[in-house]
Amino acid sequence: MHLDLTDEDRMIQDAARDFAQRAVAPGVAQRDHDEEFPADIVRQLGELGFLGIKVGDRWGGAGANNVAYVLAIREMARVCAATTVAMAVTNMVADAIEMFGSDEQKERLLRPLMRGDLCAAAFCLSEPEVGSDATAIRTTARRDGDFYFLNGTKQWVSNGPHAGVNLVFATLDRSQGSKAVTAFLVEPNTPGMTISRVEEKMGLRASETAQYVFEDARVPVANRMAGDGEGMQIALGVLDGGRIGIGAQAVGVGEAALAEGVRFAQDRKAFGQAIAGFQALQWMIADTATELEAAWLLTLRAASLRDAKQRVSREASMAKVYASEACGRAVDRMLQIHGGYGYTRDYPIERLYRDARVFRIYEGTSEVQRLVIARALLREQ
Repeated sequence: MHLDLTDEDRMIQDAARDFAQRAVAPGVAQRDHDEEFPADIVRQLGELGFLGIKVGDRWGGAGANNVAYVLAIREMARVCAATTVAMAVTNMVADAIEMFGSDEQKERLLRPLMRGDLCAAAFCLSEPEVGSDATAIRTTARRDGDFYFLNGTKQWVSNGPHAGVNLVFATLDRSQGSKAVTAFLVEPNTPGMTISRVEEKMGLRASETAQYVFEDARVPVANRMAGDGEGMQIALGVLDGGRIGIGAQAVGVGEAALAEGVRFAQDRKAFGQAIAGFQALQWMIADTATELEAAWLLTLRAASLRDAKQRVSREASMAKVYASEACGRAVDRMLQIHGGYGYTRDYPIERLYRDARVFRIYEGTSEVQRLVIARALLREQ
């Protein structure tokens, strides 16, 4: 594993940092308060090449590697976790289309998606009764001539109300389990597809999360991704990358919290001195910095191995579970340093605390990540 950054890696990192500070940071707190999806910012991300970072230049992408991707995600998450979700999920779908889509799908959907013309994309796997066990998908797809007809419900659809393309997973036969799962690129305004609700969330309030209902939703055969029964392969092919990205998100939010805690500890006075002078707080700061550094190294390792075309399910899960839990400890400690002030919206730590909680849940809970890690180790014995 090589952790030395290339000139291209650094260029992408610097560009992401500059854009985050210049265009995303202003209004972060207000967008969170208003639950306002940053549609214009997402479109600008597309214009700058951040919605298809790893997609090859043949299709208009930046053609960068996974290391560059997590560098960009980390920089964005330090400023706004909600905007980072829109960026990360769109990159997941873009990666899936490049890896598994037809040339016609890439030309028709991938190019405008990456340019920001379609605003964002959505990854539709979870269902109300199907979360961690994605093989138990209940949404069905029935072919009739040149169309498939989808029936079912999809839950926790990030970017849903603003998605210009949706990657939807459905089964052709529930009795066949994962062997019948098939992937479809479903476009907005598809007959029979509706948004039944938009969730009111604790955190990531500027990232809209929807529930979709499909009632004989008519999807052209041309919008099927790969072949019948190949959907689970597609889902697993992009989830490893998605989990590495969540590791980077968690590190970014944790580092933002650490910076807020250090700043407050240096400014706040108690018993005649800055509270940063107390050993108890110094240990909290030291432990947080050390854990976040370890989380970042795990994330970089997973990204580097993925760039080397190695299987990284175990490493991706290690990065996600450790980084997400390290971030949880970071925001908790840094809010504690703020004392009562941290419990108000006057300081950014309150938003960071709320945003961080979901990292241990979405794209596979911490418990699921531990199962993935343990099973991978047991297979090696």
